[in-house]
Amino acid sequence: MKCSSVKRRVSAYLDDAVSAEEGRLLARHLSTCRECTLETEHYARIREKLRTLPRRPPPPDLTTRLRVVASKVRAEAGASPWRRWLDRRELSLHDLMRPLALPAAGGLCSAIFLFSTFVPMFKSAYTLSSLTGDVPTILTTQPSLKDIAPVALSGGDAVVDLQIDDQGRIVNFTIVSAPGQQSEVIRRRIENSLLFTEFWPATTFGRPVAGTIRISFRDSSIDVRG
Repeated sequence: MKCSSVKRRVSAYLDDAVSAEEGRLLARHLSTCRECTLETEHYARIREKLRTLPRRPPPPDLTTRLRVVASKVRAEAGASPWRRWLDRRELSLHDLMRPLALPAAGGLCSAIFLFSTFVPMFKSAYTLSSLTGDVPTILTTQPSLKDIAPVALSGGDAVVDLQIDDQGRIVNFTIVSAPGQQSEVIRRRIENSLLFTEFWPATTFGRPVAGTIRISFRDSSIDVRG
């Protein structure tokens, strides 16, 4: 016999769980092979140490549990092949879905949280759209011109920065450029031109906020830049 075969059968040989013929072959090999003999002696010492361990009494409910298991096995053995196949498929599906249950629940909770967070923003954007006619983009927008008085600025060109509050009203303005014109004169002309001018306020995620807009007055036209 080969050493590999003897090493696989050492435990059975020590337990007298081999046939007589196999036992004779194993004994003959052990009498000539030092390595296999040492391994057999090692297994024998382990067996002796295990026998010295104290015996633990079985749990009181072990008999009941074994009877339950035996009854299930007996019931499955008496069931039809179709029923046994369904039971195996149900068990396989249960084992397959169990690792997915926790991630699925976490994903559902995250979706609910995100939905409840963004709903107020969409609601504010929709309210602003219904009041102003603006199409909500849920982004940041600059103030825009709503209506301007039909009065041109005569006497020269001027570039003005207007500060618009969250209601679309002009809070203040700064003359950026007015070449060749006196400051007080051009200021009065600009105030008259802006008297009936209206603006849409700037927005941030659909909410109206204060902003700045630049207007260029010319003799024949008016240019507006956000």
